[in-house]
Amino acid sequence: MKINNNLIESIVEGIQEKKGHNIRIADLNEIHDTICKYLVICDANSPSHVSAIYDSICEFSIKKAQEKPHAVDGLRNCLWVAMDYGDVIVHVFLKENRDFYDIDHLWEDAKFTDLPDID
Repeated sequence: MKINNNLIESIVEGIQEKKGHNIRIADLNEIHDTICKYLVICDANSPSHVSAIYDSICEFSIKKAQEKPHAVDGLRNCLWVAMDYGDVIVHVFLKENRDFYDIDHLWEDAKFTDLPDID
């Protein structure tokens, strides 16, 4: 399956539109036996901010990349929402949950791209 770069760009735009923080893209293509090819990770200030970022990602990915997530988990409490787009998985965390689970560190062999916050 070829990765739709428009998908990753639209996910990032959706996050930036709602001022998500600490956006990091992990390229897992060189790591064998992973569940996806890319992770897009960001954090938010509150459960309502997590929800707003989720909504924005959905809107941008449908409008700009004609993609919607195959599965979503975490919307009940919005402390950590995971969105599965097949070869791209998005994690939107509350800051303290991202620090606690340290998912970025789990993939330390990945190639990371960190994007600046938009204020």
